[in-house]
Amino acid sequence: MKRIVGSPGTWSGMALRVSQCVFAAGSVFAMFSAYGFSNYSAYFYLNFASVLQFLWSLPLACLDIFSLRNQKDLHAPARLLLIVIVDWAVAVLMFSGVCAAAFLTIFFMKDVNFCEGFSWLGCNQFALSVTLAFITWSLQAASSFSGFWLLVSFF
Repeated sequence: MKRIVGSPGTWSGMALRVSQCVFAAGSVFAMFSAYGFSNYSAYFYLNFASVLQFLWSLPLACLDIFSLRNQKDLHAPARLLLIVIVDWAVAVLMFSGVCAAAFLTIFFMKDVNFCEGFSWLGCNQFALSVTLAFITWSLQAASSFSGFWLLVSFF
C-alpha cells in the first residue's frame, strides 16, 4: 500500500498531529491567561475551537504513535473517511474562530486603541493566542489535505 507524506500512520502525520496538539494547547493557555476573554464571543469561540482541536488531535496522535510503534497499517477506507470528514469540520471551525478573533484583536489594538484605554485587558495574550491558533489551523489544513489525498488514492 502506498503511503503519502503527512497521511495518518506516517512519521510526518504523527508530527503534524503532535504539533497540532502543542499549538492548540498553547493557544488555549494564552487565552486563559488573558483577563476578560470570555466577555467577547469571538475569543470564547476561538478557545472552544482550540479545545476541540486539541481533543481531536490528541487521540489521533496516540493512534499514529501506536501504529508506527507496532508496524500496523490503519488505513481502512471507512476509518479514513471518518477521520477526513471530522478533520475538515474541525479545520473549518478553527479557521472561522481564528478569523473572527484576529478581526477583534486588530480592531482592539489598531483601530480603536481599546488596549491602551483598558490596560487590564490582555491584548498581547489575545494576539499570541490568535497566532498560535492560526499555526494550529495551518497544520490542521495540511493534515486534512493529506488525509483527503490518501482517501482519494483508495478509489
